[in-house]
Amino acid sequence: MLLEENIVIFVKNELKRFQRVLSPEHPECLGRQSEDEEVVDGEEEEQRRSSREAFLKITLHFLRRLKQEELADSLQSKTFPDVCQRKHKSNLKQKFQYLFEGIAKAGNPTLLNQIYTELHITEGESGEVNDEHEVRQIEAASRKPVRPETTIKCEDIFKPLPGRDKPTRTLMTKGVAGIGKTVLTQKFTLDWAEDKANHNIQFTFPFTFRELNLLKRKRFNPS
Repeated sequence: MLLEENIVIFVKNELKRFQRVLSPEHPECLGRQSEDEEVVDGEEEEQRRSSREAFLKITLHFLRRLKQEELADSLQSKTFPDVCQRKHKSNLKQKFQYLFEGIAKAGNPTLLNQIYTELHITEGESGEVNDEHEVRQIEAASRKPVRPETTIKCEDIFKPLPGRDKPTRTLMTKGVAGIGKTVLTQKFTLDWAEDKANHNIQFTFPFTFRELNLLKRKRFNPS
């Protein structure tokens, strides 16, 4: 009886969520957590998401059995990005939670969040990539800037800068070798995957030039 009661409560709550998402007044995805929803730890949250995905499949199955194809398609289209995002974040967390460069040794990975040190990120002028010798870059970096520097946090690099209305759309990091550009990208990706920052970003796809160089003679559709 207790099992039945818990299942019935779960089903009713999920159907209410589906109804809310399908309502014209609430054109939102299921990924957003409601204010009255209980906060749980990572493992229990993963179990909750797995149960919800399973019930979503059951709901879509019964909607189609009831010949409610339009309603099923609408529900699927509004929930599909959220399901993909959760799986994508899970994969990114597994891939980027460890640091495999620098001090890390083969077979002995280091947790990025334990070793990461905040970088001093400043706004720079736009321009071409600097191909000068590394020593000259170090000398240039040591000079005092002509105008005051604008310090930017890792989680704010795509947010509007002070005095600007529009967010940053394109960003290029510059710095001498070993200064932490690759690790900064890894930290940015991990924070997003762990829901710590940049909640307005729907998807993040990190690529390295090493990986892109292997895609020669292949054409891809940017859409």
